[in-house]
Amino acid sequence: MSESANNPGHSSSTTAQPASSSTQGSTEGAIGDERRSGPLHTPRGDTTIEETVVQKLAGIATREVPGVAAMGNATRRAFSAVTDRIPGSQTNVSNGVSVEKGERQTAIDVSIVVEYGYSIVEVSQGIRRNVIRSVENATGLEVLEVNVNVTDVQLPGEGSEGDDSGSHSQKPSDRLQ
Repeated sequence: MSESANNPGHSSSTTAQPASSSTQGSTEGAIGDERRSGPLHTPRGDTTIEETVVQKLAGIATREVPGVAAMGNATRRAFSAVTDRIPGSQTNVSNGVSVEKGERQTAIDVSIVVEYGYSIVEVSQGIRRNVIRSVENATGLEVLEVNVNVTDVQLPGEGSEGDDSGSHSQKPSDRLQ
């Protein structure tokens, strides 16, 4: 009652309400601070990173791996080949990369074409190592997984757009499932 005596215009329910909301606010603040800790959330401010940033970093890191001939599916590669010929257009380094990103973690999927003669297993492992290192060092996000989808093999003499008229038109064997 001493508080209502100091504030004559306020009822006891009004003074009790701010006290309970400030208690809730401090509890929420503690939970929020705990949840938002890490290199991107500091007492001096927060850093947010868009998915496109992670896509570009992953795309560049993937292209650096020996044996990666191209990225994306055939349709996307054909579209990119046309747009790359337009004067003033920029190369789309995030082609063939999709990202799911949270506040502290990310998962990345890349679609690639492997050059003939390279081990798909070794190329995939190289991509995972390079993408994880690049994205984690640049962003501070934890990379949970890097999934690699090999969409084609570039044969000697084929251009980077590839030729989808060959083996894709053949019917798969009945003995394979």
